[in-house]
Amino acid sequence: MFKRRIGPHPHEDTGNGSAAANSCPDIWELDSGDFAIIGVEQTEQLRPHLPSDAFLDPGEGIVVLPRHVLVKARKDIPLE
Repeated sequence: MFKRRIGPHPHEDTGNGSAAANSCPDIWELDSGDFAIIGVEQTEQLRPHLPSDAFLDPGEGIVVLPRHVLVKARKDIPLE
């Protein structure tokens, strides 16, 4: 099911001289080609602030991924 990590391991050096010890935000490509995100679940905190054209269907949630995780993963994200 989990095919490969997208971006560096979350416990590698974060670039500021310290490794992430207590946080593991991560991006994974699945065998299906979809992506799984490990981040902080913040559905209830952010739901009231959704733009008027954004919706959450049953079973969906809002997960926050730190910017630096996606920026570092950019080169590993497939174009197609």
